[in-house]
Amino acid sequence: MNTMLNDTWYCCNLGDAMLAAPALDGIEAQVLTALANDVNADGCAVYYRHESEGRLHCDLVVYFSPQAGRMPIEVKLRACAKPDKQGLSLLVGEASSWAIFFPEA
Repeated sequence: MNTMLNDTWYCCNLGDAMLAAPALDGIEAQVLTALANDVNADGCAVYYRHESEGRLHCDLVVYFSPQAGRMPIEVKLRACAKPDKQGLSLLVGEASSWAIFFPEA
């Protein structure tokens, strides 16, 4: 059994989505650099979603797959539940990561 799918996901909230583009670009650049230096990058995917939780403005939340969350990047991550696929966008990773991490969808 592939334990990668049972591991902990990680996330970070970049705050107001209107102001989060530079931080999101920074995360993307760091992840791409980390992936370029990692021979075992399979299973690394980073997603993001605009979330409002009933507030007027939405936050941009970035989700890291279990293996991606272990990459050496300068972003403070917290453990979280696996995100629901609805509304997610793929930031970094292979298109096949959708079927790997969200096979039920």
